[in-house]
Amino acid sequence: MTTFVFASHNAHKLEEVQRILQPLNIRLIDSATARLPDVIETGKTFKENAVLKAVEGFKQTKMPVLADDSGLCISALNEAPGVYSARFAAKHGGYPAVFNVLNEQLKDNPDRKAHYVCVIALAMSETQVYTFEGELHGTLALTPEGTGGFGYDPFFIPDGYHQTLGCISAEEKNKISHRAKALKKLFEFLKTQQL
Repeated sequence: MTTFVFASHNAHKLEEVQRILQPLNIRLIDSATARLPDVIETGKTFKENAVLKAVEGFKQTKMPVLADDSGLCISALNEAPGVYSARFAAKHGGYPAVFNVLNEQLKDNPDRKAHYVCVIALAMSETQVYTFEGELHGTLALTPEGTGGFGYDPFFIPDGYHQTLGCISAEEKNKISHRAKALKKLFEFLKTQQL
C-alpha cells in the first residue's frame, strides 16, 4: 500500500478522495496527521493554489502530496466567488448564511448559471507536479435544499437534475461532481504509474 498526503483538513473531501482512490491501494493521510502547516493561498487561479499547496506539502513531508483547490463560479457575478469561495462563505457567516448574501447580490437577475471547478495537484517531487481538472455546471437554487454534501451543495442544482447536490446521495454525487471528474483523471494517470 502506498501512502499519499492529502493536504486538507476537510474530512468530507478526504473521505471522497479516499473512496475513489481505494482500488489503487493508496492510503491517504490528512494535513493534521502529516503535521502540515496551513499554506496561504496566494494564487489567482485554482491551479496555482492547488500546485502551491501540493509542492509545499512535498517540501515538508518528502511524500507524494495531493492538494485540491475548488470553488463555485457564478456567471452573473463575474465568476465570483471563485478561488475565494471558502473565504467568501466564512466572511459572510458560513453556510447557510452565505446563500442569503448571494441571493442579495444576484437580486432579480434571471441568470443563475454557475459551475464548480476543482483542480487537483499531485506533487511527486518539488518539480514533478501534475494537475487534473474537473467542472460541474448547473444553476443556483432560489433557496437552499437538502442536508447532504457540504459547502455550497444545498444551493447548487447540477445540469440534468431537479434537486440540489444537498439532496443527492453521496454515491450519486461522487459520479458527477467536479472533484469526481478531476479524481477520475488522476485515477487513470496513477494506474499508469509504478507506485
